[in-house]
Amino acid sequence: MTTQTHAETDPPTARPPLWDRRFALYFTARAVSLVGDAMMPVAAALAVGPLYGISGVGTVLGVWTGTFVLLVLFGGVFADRFGARRMMVGADLVRVLSQGVLAAAFFAGPPPFWLLVTMAALAGAAVAMFLPGVNGMVPLVAREPQRANATLKVADALAHLIGPALAGLLITLTNAGTVYAIDAGTFLLSALCLGLIRLAPAGRPTGAPAGADSPAHSGSSLRRDLRQGWQEFRARTWMWAVILIWMGYGVLFYGPLVPLSSALIGARLGPDAYGLAVSFLGVGTVLGGLLALRLRPARPLAAGAVAMVLCTVLPLCVALGAGLPLLLAGHALGGGALAFWSVMWATSVQTHTPPAVLNRVTAYEQAGSVSGIALGQMLAGPATALASPERLLMVSAAAGLAGCVALLATPAIRTLRRAAPAEGGGPATPGSAPRPTVTKPAPHREADNVNDVAIDHRSSS
Repeated sequence: MTTQTHAETDPPTARPPLWDRRFALYFTARAVSLVGDAMMPVAAALAVGPLYGISGVGTVLGVWTGTFVLLVLFGGVFADRFGARRMMVGADLVRVLSQGVLAAAFFAGPPPFWLLVTMAALAGAAVAMFLPGVNGMVPLVAREPQRANATLKVADALAHLIGPALAGLLITLTNAGTVYAIDAGTFLLSALCLGLIRLAPAGRPTGAPAGADSPAHSGSSLRRDLRQGWQEFRARTWMWAVILIWMGYGVLFYGPLVPLSSALIGARLGPDAYGLAVSFLGVGTVLGGLLALRLRPARPLAAGAVAMVLCTVLPLCVALGAGLPLLLAGHALGGGALAFWSVMWATSVQTHTPPAVLNRVTAYEQAGSVSGIALGQMLAGPATALASPERLLMVSAAAGLAGCVALLATPAIRTLRRAAPAEGGGPATPGSAPRPTVTKPAPHREADNVNDVAIDHRSSS
């Protein structure tokens, strides 16, 4: 309780600076690539949908997500072995290739379905190598993870505000190839910014954990590294319980949402309306990120679960055929709720996990949560043979509400307390019982851990 009070009453002057060169480069890399990423769901829905229907959109998205799920555990191991930054730069360059090929294909004419699926698999593999390092990089480039996570979430939100509307406009005025070409350019700039980040002479900032961005684990076997990551993941009941619930969210809520919503909104209000709706999702995400900058709940996951109740309006407003103003308001509300949960989740993972295994633990939680989304995306098309898209989205809304109840009903999730900086500027310590840990904690790292962020998978993206 004393550490909690200390974190909430620190004067503003006691807070370490956020915007140094390292964080500025990292922020630029993430922000620019997030704009490109935000364009992709709309591009897939509006460019692939007219050619191959709902099943085509679901298959392309499902292959992307499924490849990610299959390979992300190895991405976590490689990030701990060879350094998160190196893996992220390499993954960005691979995505320059995949998106560039698709851009050329769309400029040449309607691309064959096999090419769309192949490039989706290649891009999914690249993301599997990229994302596990995102959590591990934050403590290396920012001294206060909650502020950094919330700032990055606002950038994500602004990307979702700009990207979808821009994608819809570009497809209407030009060609889907333009969207894919811009996406390839964002990954190139991201790789450049990440490559310019200089941590410390040893490859990491002073006091950062070995293995965070250096090949500290190169002497161990792949199987041993995977087992160690699994043991750390399994040791945290709150973590694996959230992921189990999130798998259900993926199958019944997030997976079907894009294929079904894009088809219904596009048919009823036109393709521009869908791009605008996704942009308003970004508006809500901005507000949710800004709220997460200000609020530091003592029980972050419980607060995030309460906020997630508002996400049920996303499928509801589409299923009920809401008019454009109500549709946009619903997407803004849902985006804000998801952003707030996202910040609470990611910071909880970062501040309750030993830094030396953070990338591997992140890979396990991402693989679990995203696997449900992959299955939901691939089942969205076939499911329309059993029920109307409107009815399926009503099921999604009910599943979303049930997921919130499950989160709050699980004691390990509901009672998890936020981590707070220890006296004297040491590493963060949880405000509750000692955290379970299988491995010996890594040395002191240069970071003041507080609390925040989550799988937005992009989430999703």
